[in-house]
Amino acid sequence: MPHIASRYLAEGPRVGIRHFTHEDGAEFVARVRESKDLHRPWLFPPDTASAYAAYAERLIEDPTKAGFLVCEKDAGEGSGSTTGSIAGFVNINNIVEGAFLSGALGYGAFAHAAGRGLMREGLDLVVGYAFGPMRLHRLEINAQPGNAGSIALARSCGFRLEGYSPNMLWIDGAWRDHERWAVTAEMRA
Repeated sequence: MPHIASRYLAEGPRVGIRHFTHEDGAEFVARVRESKDLHRPWLFPPDTASAYAAYAERLIEDPTKAGFLVCEKDAGEGSGSTTGSIAGFVNINNIVEGAFLSGALGYGAFAHAAGRGLMREGLDLVVGYAFGPMRLHRLEINAQPGNAGSIALARSCGFRLEGYSPNMLWIDGAWRDHERWAVTAEMRA
């Protein structure tokens, strides 16, 4: 039987991760619009075709960024699952090479996938990919203290709390405090 190459960079039992493409715009924007109640006030992903195009272009072209879509795998005939449906996204921003070899993660689940463990699996795959083929050493997540879901996801993937940064990021019209969570390649070994 011939080997068929996967369209995913990494796969788990229920999801695979792949890079963003311009062709993902319509589904991504539709998922963002469906998920506004879930995302607010923490997250403001692009919700128009033009905003998605600019966002995807940065993730595709900028070497200091890497964007990954977390996609549901086919759950089998009659399951009601759509093969390849986008469940969420994980971006590695501010990638620094040289002696630092690090990046900062940002992520979001979409409403239809929330609470099903798909983002836990997807984030774990991205971390493995970052420490494997990307050869990074450290990843950091900055989460607002009240964002219990984001903090729980970071903790469940082995990130440790390293500190607190007052007025760190400008979000929704104000400077917001953040907790800093990190993981290193040695912690995952």
